[in-house]
Amino acid sequence: METTVAAQLAPFLDPLALTLVGGGTLLAMILRTPIRDFLRGIAALRVLPRRAFRADPGLAQIAALARIVRRHGAIALDKAVIADADIAAAAAAIVDGSGPDDIRALLGERAAERAERHRAAADLWTGAAEAAPAMGMIGTLVGLVKMFTTMNDPNAIGGAMAVALLTTLYGAVLASLVALPIANRLRRHARREMRERARLTTPLAELAAIEPPRRMMIRDVAA
Repeated sequence: METTVAAQLAPFLDPLALTLVGGGTLLAMILRTPIRDFLRGIAALRVLPRRAFRADPGLAQIAALARIVRRHGAIALDKAVIADADIAAAAAAIVDGSGPDDIRALLGERAAERAERHRAAADLWTGAAEAAPAMGMIGTLVGLVKMFTTMNDPNAIGGAMAVALLTTLYGAVLASLVALPIANRLRRHARREMRERARLTTPLAELAAIEPPRRMMIRDVAA
């Protein structure tokens, strides 16, 4: 059975066609994208098999942090172990004396930066989906040129025609079944995370309001 399947797939496998389409698409991704965004786009693949981000564990931890602040003051947050980056940044700002408005601004800035990173990662794969069919057409032209230059050799015509046809096939498959699905899933993950993280903003601002911000207290004393 395995031999039969391999025999059936063999005509659709061509190293030159794969190199032209795969290598050309990769080169296009590198040339059209800043290296930092390129690396982020590749690294973003690891989030695809993960579960979508949920704010519920973060909300539970914020409630626990609120109890700590009521008992021991905001300074006690400095010793708390916090895994989520946004909650940790907000807690550190509260320890430094930030008020509710400062926390909202901080989280807004972090959300904007995260959205930009997510957009860049998705754009990388959207660009790959655009480049792959073009690389397929280039491969087709290469195959046709090779075919016309070997018209006197019947044994070479078949291989050149295979390259011409398979590069078009590879470009369409790479764009439609690989790059575009990745880009769409990354955007879906980003939208879900944005919605869920928005649920953390009000509780964290309320956490900052439990104890009067020390910056305000310092201004009052100076006045």
